[in-house]
Formats: sequence, C-alpha cells, structure tokens
Amino acid sequence: MSDSDGMFGEVEVKSGLLGDEAGLLRRRERKRVEKEIQRFGARFPGLFFAVRTVALDEVVNLRKFGFWLLNRAEFDDLGSGIGNDSGVLLVIDAESRAASLTYGYRVDPFLGEMDTFKCLSKAHPYLLEGDWRRGIVAVARNMDKLLRRRWWQALMHRGRFQPRQRDGRQQAGELLRRIRFGPDGESPANEAKA
Repeated sequence: MSDSDGMFGEVEVKSGLLGDEAGLLRRRERKRVEKEIQRFGARFPGLFFAVRTVALDEVVNLRKFGFWLLNRAEFDDLGSGIGNDSGVLLVIDAESRAASLTYGYRVDPFLGEMDTFKCLSKAHPYLLEGDWRRGIVAVARNMDKLLRRRWWQALMHRGRFQPRQRDGRQQAGELLRRIRFGPDGESPANEAKA
C-alpha cells in the first residue's frame, strides 16, 4: 500500500474525463473543455487527457492526490484498451488555486519536471484570475504541442525515450556488481591470485 492509499483510501473512483466536483465551470465552459479533451484524444488515440476540479484541505498534497487519482480512477468514457497508464491528469484545487499534472507510466518517458512546469506556467495567470476554462485549455494545448514535439524527437532518436526504471533494482544490481568486481567486471580476488 502506498502513502497516498493510506491518505485517500483504496477505493476505486468512477469518473468521466472531466470531473468538476468543485463546480468551477459553467455549462458552456464545460462543453468547451470537453471539446478540448476530445481534441487531445483524437490527436493522440492511445492517450487521454483528464481534468478534475476539487476543493481540498490545506494539508492534502495535490501531487499525491493526483497520483492516487490517476491510479485509482475508472474513467468511464475511455475507449477500450486505454488504461490509466496512458493518461495525463490535470487536478485543480479551487481552495488554493493550485494545479498539478500527473501522467501515467506510458507517458512518463516523454515528459520531465520542466515540461510539467512549462505546461502549468501557461495556465497560471488564468487560474489566479479564476478563468478556469482558459487555464485548462492552456494546459491541454501546451501538452499537445509538447507531446507532438516529443513524438518527432522519438522518431529521430529512437533509443532516447525509454521507460524509466521504477524500482531501481536493476540499477542497484549493476552498482553492486561494479563494487564487487570492479568497473571492468574483474573480481579483486582474481587479481590477487594472478
């Protein structure tokens, strides 16, 4: 069980790709955001973009909540064969006017912390003003541009975007091998015998 499971529970959450629990969007704004979500899905058929607006307590870590939600949510309007590991989730906290981007493991090799920062920075002025629709659209469109750019980079440099090591076991094993046997794989014990 992860830290976030203990904090938020182990329940499955049913949700659409747009969950406006905080009630930040009017009907017309919801339609525009839904259209942007559909546009993202059409551009990247194997991925999805989801938005959740919430009103969290001060003590809740928005990033942990986003990670928990992406792992626990059952998005009922996803196509078949698309799992949560293929998602980009934008969580907006109405209380703090803060936002967090979380992405699944299939998207992870293509994005870094700076990419997340840049996408959220484009929405920052809108979120501060309470223009939630524009903030959401700014994040979705910037994520779209970024992923298209990364797609082209991946075509040009095929080995560059590989899944990152999640548990570090392989890296730890390699480090132990190098400690025991030296950088060239030779055992110090073998050198003493020669």
